[in-house]
Formats: sequence, structure tokens, C-alpha cells
Amino acid sequence: MRSNLSLSCSILVLLTASLGAQTPAQPPVYKPDFVIPKPDGPASAQPPQQPPVVAGDQYVVGPSDTLAITVVDEIDLTRKYLVDTDGTITMPYVGRVQAAGLTVEALRARITGELKKGYLKDPQVLVGVEQYKARSVLVTGAVRAPQRVTLTGLTMSLLEALTLAGSPTSSAANEVTVVRAPKPGQKEPETITVDRRDLEVGRAGRDVVLEDGDIINVPEAKKFYVSGAVRNTGQFVYESGMTVARALVLAGGLTDRGSDRRITIKREINGKIEEVSAKAETRVLPNDEIIVGQRLF
Repeated sequence: MRSNLSLSCSILVLLTASLGAQTPAQPPVYKPDFVIPKPDGPASAQPPQQPPVVAGDQYVVGPSDTLAITVVDEIDLTRKYLVDTDGTITMPYVGRVQAAGLTVEALRARITGELKKGYLKDPQVLVGVEQYKARSVLVTGAVRAPQRVTLTGLTMSLLEALTLAGSPTSSAANEVTVVRAPKPGQKEPETITVDRRDLEVGRAGRDVVLEDGDIINVPEAKKFYVSGAVRNTGQFVYESGMTVARALVLAGGLTDRGSDRRITIKREINGKIEEVSAKAETRVLPNDEIIVGQRLF
């Protein structure tokens, strides 16, 4: 009995020693997915961020443009500058700076470089266009005020230019042409033809975004004439592909005595005025005179 008790005590001592020799389990170490870096110095020592590029930075500056230039924390330099006829602006400290012919972004870089030449250590410059004066289009023809129209923004539509020129007159044709100077690699100017009725009703995709130097021409409309037994005699605007039936509609239709079987057209043929018979489906030509006779009974 004593022998068994001694054996049990020995086993218990050995187990206790074995457990005491084991290293206790350590809690898991938390490793974050990201580490926030510690700043090397005070916030004031960090380099300043560059100002955002102003919208429209690819616009090419020209004489008579008005520029809004901001130099951060420099009141004397922050103002509006008019580009002179020689293409320069005059700024405090740096004097005259060439602006015309440069994009807005290129001008910003040039001004920044000039200010770094002993004036400001790290100038932050913003350049915007306050008023566009360098670009224009010419509006000619049958408008109330033919003139050169200044493009006052980055873009201007054909309809806007026609409105600024007083809009087409009552004698204007429906077709408007835009003649555009040839681009590099092109030999001939580009001609764009637009039906101004599409512009007036706002039909999508029919307007034209104008470019500097475009020539807009609104020609006088071709005319035809209607006389005889119609409700409204006189001259009317010719439309391509017009028929006698369409022409009579514009003239208000026949009178009570008018006959659709006694219609003739006076037309110049080979330099001579001749009278030819016509029907409702007969095509009308510019300068035709449509004569509607009366019924016999």
C-alpha cells in the first residue's frame, strides 16, 4: 500500500514539473491592415499643394482678352489684366509678360517662373479668362445687322451668332452657310450648310459650334410669284423641290372662281419669257410666275 502511494506521489511531482517548464501562451498580436505614417515635422514644414488647373486651360490667349490672375496671398498681383494689342500684360514686379499665343496653362507656368526670379519663393498662380475678345465670326447677308460677332465664351452656336446679328430678315433664305478656313493638311475651306428652320425649332444635332474666323452667310431667298384667281397674290420664298400645289397653298388657295385646270407659268427659257401650261404636280423654278385663271362657268 505504501509502495503504491509513493508511486502516485512521484507521478504527480513529475507532471507538475513538466507543466511548470512550459512557456505560457501569449495573446495574439494585432496587426492593422494599414499604418498611419508619422509626420516628420510640424504641419507648417510640409510643402504646399499645387493649385488646381483652371478649366479651359487649353484656350489660346489673344489680344483684348481680359484675364483674371490670382497669386495666392499676394493682393498686389491678384487682379484683372487686359491683354494689349501687342499680346502682353503688365504685372507688378515682373513688368510686361507675353500672353497672346499661349494657352492658359502655359501662361500660368510662365507667370509662375517669372515670379520665382527673386520675387516669391513658391508662388501659387491661377489664371482664368474673364472675357473672351480675341475670337470672332463674320455674319453677312440677309440679317438685320450684318456685323462681326465676338465669341464671348469658349463656345458659341450658329443660332446665337444669328441672334446677335439681329436674326434673318423676312427675305432670307432658309439655308445658311458657314465657311470655315481650311485646317492643316486641307486645301479647300470647309462649307457647312444648315436649314435655319431646324435651328429655330431646336432640332437636336443641327446647330453648329462656331470657330474663330468662321464666315456665316444668310443669302437672300429665291422668289416666285403668284397672280390671278388666288386669295393672296404677290411674291413668295422659293423652296427647293416646290410644286405648283405647294405654291398655291402658300398663296392661300384658289378663290371661288379659281380653276385648277387653267394654270400657266411664265418662265424664262433660253433668255426669253415663255408661258407654259402647268398642273398641281409641276415643279416650280425660281423667278417663275404662276398664273391661275378663272373658271368659265
